[in-house]
Amino acid sequence: MKQYKFKITGLDCANCASQLERDLQKVKGIENVMVNFMMQRLTFECQESDYMTLLPKIKKAIHKSEPGAQIEEV
Repeated sequence: MKQYKFKITGLDCANCASQLERDLQKVKGIENVMVNFMMQRLTFECQESDYMTLLPKIKKAIHKSEPGAQIEEV
């Protein structure tokens, strides 16, 4: 497992971040999801070989939960 870190912008509140975290935990293949509203950070772990396959699923889940949110890998 490798940890990936992203800057996440466009979250309205801490409750939105919590809901987004719960939604992302449902994406099969990623683990240890954490959305930090104050630090504007998204971190998760997945197999390095699955990353490119999972990234579109993660972005889709983010857009569905928080349409205005954007992520950028750091």
